[in-house]
Amino acid sequence: MKVQYVTQKYNKLSTTMKVSFKFPNEGLLKQWLTGRKTDKFSYPEQKATQQERFPKGYDHDRNKCLLGKGQTVFEKAKQAIDEWIMFPGSWTKIYPATPAQLHHEVVVLFNLFGVWWFNSSRVVYTIHQPNCYGFAYGTLTQHVEKGEEVFLVEQDEEGNVWYRVEAFSQPNKWYVHLAKPLARAYQRKFARESKAAMQAYCQGV
Repeated sequence: MKVQYVTQKYNKLSTTMKVSFKFPNEGLLKQWLTGRKTDKFSYPEQKATQQERFPKGYDHDRNKCLLGKGQTVFEKAKQAIDEWIMFPGSWTKIYPATPAQLHHEVVVLFNLFGVWWFNSSRVVYTIHQPNCYGFAYGTLTQHVEKGEEVFLVEQDEEGNVWYRVEAFSQPNKWYVHLAKPLARAYQRKFARESKAAMQAYCQGV
């Protein structure tokens, strides 16, 4: 397996990102994740996705779709959140793909241009309520973006089950600044495919 570190400088800030030309094995993922335990958040507004208004200075994304109706669909949607079904499997992966736990770190992998990019995030809060279930994670220093994203499934008074994926973010690396239109296009692609993945999973009840 060929693994490279991409090191560049931007505004006098040295940044290092890890990439792999093949999907990394579990040993490598575990080793890299262990090294992130002491990493700091790359943004100051932790838990801001709990607010109606997201922080200024970031791009805001709010997406929502209907998954179905009834308690069976809601339970299926909760299971989907626990299994990270909302991450399009063709070009995104999560490690470890276990139910999100408060303060735990995860590796968020994206395959762009034939390269797997390692990104690190930490769960900032979880929600386990009778009609609302999910979590939010925030980016650490080893992430191409900085900000926070929340994944929720909700059941309204009529029994309708909704999936929400919302985020605020801005580039955290110089090359993402340069390619921001492309980065935003991939964020929109992720939202579309995330909703489609959740709908496909829940409608298969």
